[in-house]
Amino acid sequence: GVKLLLRGLCPNTTVKFLDLKGNNLRTMGAEALGKLLRQNKSIRSLILEWNSLGVWEEGFSFFCQGLAANNFLQRLDLRNNQINHQGAGELAMALKQNASLQELDLRWNNIGLLGGRALLNCLHSNRTLKRLELAGNNIPSDILKAVEQTLDHNQDRQAILSETQNRAYVLSKEILSLKDEKTKQFLDLMDTIDKQREEIAKSGRMSAARVRQLQEALDEQHSIMNSLKAKLQMTEAALALSEQKVHNLGELLNATKQEQTSMVERHFVELQQQKQEGVDREGKLLRDLSAASEKNLLLRNQVDELEKKCRVQQDQLFQVKQDLTNTTAELKLRAVQAEERLEVEKRRFKQSLEDMESLRVKEVDHMTQHIEASERSMQERIQRLEAVRIALEEELSQVKAAALTERGQAEEELIKVRNQARLEEQQRLEHLEEKLQLMTESRDEAQSCCLKQKQVVADAQARANQLSLHADGLRRRLEELQQDLNSKEEEKVTEVNKVKVELKEQIGHLQAERIAQEGLREKIAALERQLKVLSSNHREALLDKEGEISMLLEKLRMKEADISRMREEEAQRASFLQNAVMAYVQGSPLGTHSSRK
Repeated sequence: GVKLLLRGLCPNTTVKFLDLKGNNLRTMGAEALGKLLRQNKSIRSLILEWNSLGVWEEGFSFFCQGLAANNFLQRLDLRNNQINHQGAGELAMALKQNASLQELDLRWNNIGLLGGRALLNCLHSNRTLKRLELAGNNIPSDILKAVEQTLDHNQDRQAILSETQNRAYVLSKEILSLKDEKTKQFLDLMDTIDKQREEIAKSGRMSAARVRQLQEALDEQHSIMNSLKAKLQMTEAALALSEQKVHNLGELLNATKQEQTSMVERHFVELQQQKQEGVDREGKLLRDLSAASEKNLLLRNQVDELEKKCRVQQDQLFQVKQDLTNTTAELKLRAVQAEERLEVEKRRFKQSLEDMESLRVKEVDHMTQHIEASERSMQERIQRLEAVRIALEEELSQVKAAALTERGQAEEELIKVRNQARLEEQQRLEHLEEKLQLMTESRDEAQSCCLKQKQVVADAQARANQLSLHADGLRRRLEELQQDLNSKEEEKVTEVNKVKVELKEQIGHLQAERIAQEGLREKIAALERQLKVLSSNHREALLDKEGEISMLLEKLRMKEADISRMREEEAQRASFLQNAVMAYVQGSPLGTHSSRK
């Protein structure tokens, strides 16, 4: 069952704690445990208490070989397993090769003096074992003390190594963080410079596009001006045509007046002829003639009325001329008012220019304040870096002081070890002659321990020297980093100054372009206003003249209708007169006498 269980655990990667206490494992179980320790890489704690593994020497040796090949086990419990000095020797050989075991419990076994010495010898080469329990194994107290001292020394050594490693790791992290901060700062500066350049390029493009748009707008406005000029010429031509039409209408009115006078004269001649004929023919027709005279008077009254109407029309024409003069005067007044408005707009434009200059001054002050704030932040970052450098120098001094203290502690430990070796030699000389060989061996072992400790001290000194060299290298790196920082700061300052100069130049160019664009815009607005005023005035004049022309045409139509009515009425009256004369002639005695004849 143990074989199957341990075979199943060989490829396992999740089990970390294995407790097989009190299972009476024998040679087969010990061999299976050796295979497990060779193949498994996950078990960290193994408890084998009350299994009497030391009785089976072959199986225990196989178990020790597996322990020597394992580099993952950290805790091993072998209490009450009847391990003798041979098993302890095999364990010692395994511990010399093992580099992961930290706790080993061998209490209540039969290790004895030889096994204790073997374990003590293996501890000089094993530097990972921190805890070794050897109570209840018939081991002398001096060996137990030596084991405890070596374990304490191993613990101190591992603590020093861990501290030095931690400090080196912390220093490397800080150096990397400083490098990252510096690279980030440099990259941020480069990004800001690139962004500023891009913004400057964008502003230049936008200004160029705006200038193009303004030029296009100016071209369009020039074209509009040309079209308006053409429209003005057309309106002037239309006004000339309307004046010609008015002149023609005046001529037509004069012609109508002449026709009316000629018609009146004709009617008057015809009436005189009729009167003379009536006087020659019949004297009796005086009454009719008197009636005809009365009718002639009526006709004269009508003619007078017609003359009055003609005079009224002349008065209306005179009023039209006065209206034309008034409209011309109004146009002149409007032109004067437009000039006054242009002067007012010029004053407003000057005020707007002054406001724009004040805004520009404010924007320049804001930009200078922003640049000063950025410079202050850069100086604060430089001060922080200097503080970090001072802290690193302090840490280096602390590391040196710690190395010096460690060196002093190592020397004190050497002195203590030497004193302890001398005491052990004196105690061993007091033993019986039977243990002389053992004492010589122990003396040789003590000498070897001293040599190893000297080697350890030399290693510690070499490490201290390495630490000092590392500290010197760190100082040099700090100096190099400071030099890099200074050079980068100088480059940043130069770049910032260049950027400031470029920004100032571009701001000046942009302001000049803005002023020119504003002047063009104001000129364009003034021209548009003038064009609107002129177009509105011309439209009003044209509308007024068209209305007057329509009124004159209506008046002419009315007069023509009146003339046609007058002609019809005169024709009817002439026919009535002829009929009356004929009836009178037929009804008179002369008419009867002539009819009789």
